[in-house]
Amino acid sequence: MEKNMKRSKEKKSKKKLWLWIVGSLLAIFLIFIGAAYFTIQKTMNKINTPLIQTTDAAQLEEKTVIKKEPFSVLMLGVDERKDDSGRSDTMIVITVNPEKQTMKMLSIPRDTRTEIIGHDTVDKINHAYAFGGVPMAVDTVENFLNIPIDYYVFINMEGFLQIIDTLGGVTINNDMDLTFDEYHFPEGEITLDGNEALIFSRIRYEDPRGDFGRQIRQRQIIEAVMKKASTPSTLLKATDMLNVLGDNVRMNFSVKDLIQLQGLYKKMDADIEQLSFDEGDGQRINHIWYYIPNEVELEEIQTDLKNHLQKSK
Repeated sequence: MEKNMKRSKEKKSKKKLWLWIVGSLLAIFLIFIGAAYFTIQKTMNKINTPLIQTTDAAQLEEKTVIKKEPFSVLMLGVDERKDDSGRSDTMIVITVNPEKQTMKMLSIPRDTRTEIIGHDTVDKINHAYAFGGVPMAVDTVENFLNIPIDYYVFINMEGFLQIIDTLGGVTINNDMDLTFDEYHFPEGEITLDGNEALIFSRIRYEDPRGDFGRQIRQRQIIEAVMKKASTPSTLLKATDMLNVLGDNVRMNFSVKDLIQLQGLYKKMDADIEQLSFDEGDGQRINHIWYYIPNEVELEEIQTDLKNHLQKSK
């Protein structure tokens, strides 16, 4: 029972983290709309990247949030480092039904073994991004879940944290004394620059809570960024902050879509249904560890998401 409760808290924390990331992006854009509209439009021109390489590109061009049709979003959190294309450490699918004002959120285990569409291999699902970028990741998730993916949000987490340096650092309340190599993070209130925040957010094995502890720290950093980004003095740094976002975020949402999304998010925030894979097992194949989904559970999730994307007659 205690282990199940801990596992449930870990999943809830990870999904909340991505809500904070989405919220921080929306907050930063909307805070600056009045003060730096030209810069926002320039940044959005850079960020807005249609999925022209996907087989469903024509459908992607037609569907917009404003039409209030059900839609889906793939969120990719990529740890992209120098001289490395990176892998999607976090893959979350969100389905939204504006008519019903409901939202479902599914976190896909990054080690899930599945067919990589366009690469003719069976591998870990998070390798799809490394092999073929966002388009291959989208196509692979569409095949795995048997639903269309209408939108995507890509965030390079290492680059995204550069925004902390632009803000002049962030202050958080660290709940545990931690040491990683030459970095020491004492318990209590600490102020972090961008590099320190990156190290702090990656610590896992040194924390007895494992990934759960890491998710807590990541959420703390995102919350601190949101708080500091909303202060009046930050408006003077609008251009620099938007430049960082422009270099590290890609999506096929427009500014108009983001504003519509904020309205939907407020209405649905209390009604987000969390879906998860609970029945699968870990298995070593050719000395590589994979997560093998339970077929019955996978079919149930596929049906649930597909029905949620159906428009009422």
